[in-house]
Amino acid sequence: MAESGFVKVAQTGEIAPGQMKPVRLGEEEVLLVNIDGNFHAISDTCSHQGGTLSDGDLDGEQVECPLHGAAFNVVTGDVLSPPARQGVPTHEVRISGNDILLGPARG
Repeated sequence: MAESGFVKVAQTGEIAPGQMKPVRLGEEEVLLVNIDGNFHAISDTCSHQGGTLSDGDLDGEQVECPLHGAAFNVVTGDVLSPPARQGVPTHEVRISGNDILLGPARG
């Protein structure tokens, strides 16, 4: 059962360590990432010019936007390299059994 304010978006077996998956949370596109068995979620939309981060490359905790190469930390949402100047929102992730639940955007 989903916790209050949290929505099931995927199951843990759908995303192997080192992989990412775009999911929908209401009207928002969210990028779900598995880093060494820990799940993290950030906005799937680059803060620079709206590129789709899930179409980019994941390297450890860093995802690179395919449009202009801006990089973001998938744990914190912080911008790591230009041309983006602003980070992207994160979501709290909770695991309930095999279900991945996301809360509202933070930051």
